[in-house]
Amino acid sequence: MNVYKPIKAEIEKVIEETSMIKTFVLRPESPIPFKAGQFMQLTVPGFGEAPFTPSSSPFAEETVEFTIMKAGKATGQLHRMKKGESVGLRGPFGVPYPLEKYKGRELFVVGGGVGLAPLRALLLALFHEIDDYKKISIKYGARTPSDIVYKDQVRQWGLKKNTGIELTVDVGDPSWKGRVGLITTILGKPDVHVGDAVAIVCGPPIMMKFSTKKLLDVGFSGDRIYLSMEKNMSCGIGKCFHCNLGKYLVCKDGPVFTWDMVKDIEDPF
Repeated sequence: MNVYKPIKAEIEKVIEETSMIKTFVLRPESPIPFKAGQFMQLTVPGFGEAPFTPSSSPFAEETVEFTIMKAGKATGQLHRMKKGESVGLRGPFGVPYPLEKYKGRELFVVGGGVGLAPLRALLLALFHEIDDYKKISIKYGARTPSDIVYKDQVRQWGLKKNTGIELTVDVGDPSWKGRVGLITTILGKPDVHVGDAVAIVCGPPIMMKFSTKKLLDVGFSGDRIYLSMEKNMSCGIGKCFHCNLGKYLVCKDGPVFTWDMVKDIEDPF
């Protein structure tokens, strides 16, 4: 594989998740196998490329999905694109979630905002072999009810075998009957056996910072808190050093790290 050359991928479907977030279902000209947690570089012709973690199941072979927030020039143009138009994909790159280490354990999955996108790929991989895990507990927070992604799916996840989900929003509205409060407000009393469970966190940097602190406070050990990090990844192959994180390069040594790996780095988030 030429790591510098994008593979052409046609937009097969665009799903509007929120006013600022869309899921793009892409059909590459040739299959791009990946593992949950790895990322790809997505090229928007004429506007540049940016790194994104697939949000679809690693077991889906013909299409790959990305859930992307409109946040800049390239993503703004991507949000204007329609079915039938094409983008480019390079990858996959990086270190995936070590599912072999999770087997036989309880999993405590914590997501915030669009950070649920990489976790969706992980969850779909876990559901594919759900009997390999004792329990899957999902905690998800969004800014408002209208900012919740995968609205038609999240509650269905909680109906799966040995799986539960709890949602919270920072600010409610008249239609919202669920929890109101920051994501950390639902992490204080984990519904897993902390001594043997694995925690997995993905979301905005400030959310990951305080969620990690809360998980440490309730007894999770640093070697069993897994974080999906992003630090200005550009080339994807460790050549440009834009994603330097202490002694690590996020594109090659991550984006999945344990807290023990990064805890001594000043402001790792």
